[in-house]
Amino acid sequence: MQRRQLLKYFVGAAVSFMASGAVRAARVLTSFRAVRPPGALPEKEFIKTCIGCGQCAMVCPNRAISFFGINDDAKKLNTPYIVARTKPCILCMKCGDICPTGALKKIKREQNAIVQNVKMGKARVDKNLCLSFQGSTCGVCYRACPLQDVALKTGLWERPFVTGACVGCGICESSCIQMPQAIKVIPHQTS
Repeated sequence: MQRRQLLKYFVGAAVSFMASGAVRAARVLTSFRAVRPPGALPEKEFIKTCIGCGQCAMVCPNRAISFFGINDDAKKLNTPYIVARTKPCILCMKCGDICPTGALKKIKREQNAIVQNVKMGKARVDKNLCLSFQGSTCGVCYRACPLQDVALKTGLWERPFVTGACVGCGICESSCIQMPQAIKVIPHQTS
């Protein structure tokens, strides 16, 4: 009798464990946060203007640009996006230079031009997850930021503070050593 109860307990625990894994996986899938490449027009105008030619992805040196497919929103089909955690934008500005329709504006690869014209998203720090807010020092996101002391500043114990100049490139999110990451880019343009 004890063996049977023990077996029931282990089977029940295994089923619960697998179910919780499925729930976690579903949460990850529903928290898909894609940003448009730098220089993208406002969303509705971008969708009308982009022809899905793929040239922006071909020129991207970081291979950061992907395209919405048939399983996604039909309005967005074949339009480019970037997922910061996977492959961030390195702000090379080549995608805007090659865009034949102007869906991605040309932007000079200069700090002021980037800060003024790139609006992919904005990073947010979760102080409950960030090591620097937990009494340790980290600073990995700050050191990775291409706009140090402009978009991302640090305080005591290298606590990161995101400014209004954050363009949402996602390099900070991609470099974060925490799991789940303590800094995430929230897209400006949502559907």
